[in-house]
Amino acid sequence: MKNFVKKALEKLDKLDTHQIKEILSNISGENELLETVLYSLEHGLIVTNKDHKILLANKASKRLFPFKHGNILDKEVWEVITDQEISFFLFDSLMKQEKISDHEITVGNGHVRTIACSLMPLVRDKKVQGNLIHIEDVTEKRTKEVRLRRAESLAALTTLTAGVAHEIKNPLGSIGIHIQLIQKQIKEKEMIETVEIKDALNVINEEVTRLNRVVLDFLFAVRPMDSKPEIKDLNVLITELLHFLKYELDEAHIELQVELGKIPFIEMDEKYIKQALLNVIQNAMSSMPDGGILIIKTGMEDERVFLEITDNGTGIPEEIKDKIFEPYFTTKDFGSGLGLTLVFKIIKDHMGEISVKSKEGMGTSFILYFPVPQKIRKLLEFSEKRSTE
Repeated sequence: MKNFVKKALEKLDKLDTHQIKEILSNISGENELLETVLYSLEHGLIVTNKDHKILLANKASKRLFPFKHGNILDKEVWEVITDQEISFFLFDSLMKQEKISDHEITVGNGHVRTIACSLMPLVRDKKVQGNLIHIEDVTEKRTKEVRLRRAESLAALTTLTAGVAHEIKNPLGSIGIHIQLIQKQIKEKEMIETVEIKDALNVINEEVTRLNRVVLDFLFAVRPMDSKPEIKDLNVLITELLHFLKYELDEAHIELQVELGKIPFIEMDEKYIKQALLNVIQNAMSSMPDGGILIIKTGMEDERVFLEITDNGTGIPEEIKDKIFEPYFTTKDFGSGLGLTLVFKIIKDHMGEISVKSKEGMGTSFILYFPVPQKIRKLLEFSEKRSTE
């Protein structure tokens, strides 16, 4: 339509009245269609010029934003909004010419709603001609997410509790049996030899230690983490951890291949990230009982830092791949079954993601993704722009 109008304007002096009327009718019909689409959208749309004055505001925007009464067109957008938080947010963001995605604001007194607001510059001929403000009511979406998280937490807690009950049952049974043995040995005796009860007491002591470990693991799994993230170099942490594990890897006849790429610093709590990596690496080592190759890689993917830990061990059977992060699920004859559960919790607490690729008999890859802090991302973007100029 744009090209058609452009060509028509170029030949305007050669067109008769009927042709001009037909062109104007087509343009009017096109505008009415666009206006109908805009005003039928559930999401709010506000278009401003480069001076931040409103050119267009659809019905949904007037329902979602608390506008002042009267005409709002050709007025600065923050001046016609009664909510101070929204008004300041728009003023601050538009003045800084920031591109904002899904900034959430709570509005309303009686009926509280959560609004997600996005700002995008309108660019034409490489120049900013104005701004597009997108508004979405995400109240119901956030409520559903909260309910889903609660349901997931309850399901996880149920599984975790059942696992703890199972883990505690065996050592308690063993303790009970050995206490009965001691009682039998001391029955109706004024004195007994310590050697007679020494073995039983050793077993009781071991089982109490085991119970303590089960309780500590359970508490770590259910309590909120007290992580204190700092901006740190993940590559340095990996290097330190691998130096610590060198002797253990050599003893297990595992060849280590390290490919640390150029990555920005990330926010992390070193002790927790070390624990997560240690759990994954120990899992990899146990899958290579006769030795093998362990590959550690870092790099950037989709504006995120990734860490990939790959082994050529036994792999994970397809039917249990979805269960490996569940509490107390284990295929080993030893261990608490919480190792990968804790890895999952630590990575999630760092706003990261974890994925697994595995084929039985061919090895496994754990890929951990970490977000780049906003401040560092802006520095990276600025550096990239400077390098291309």
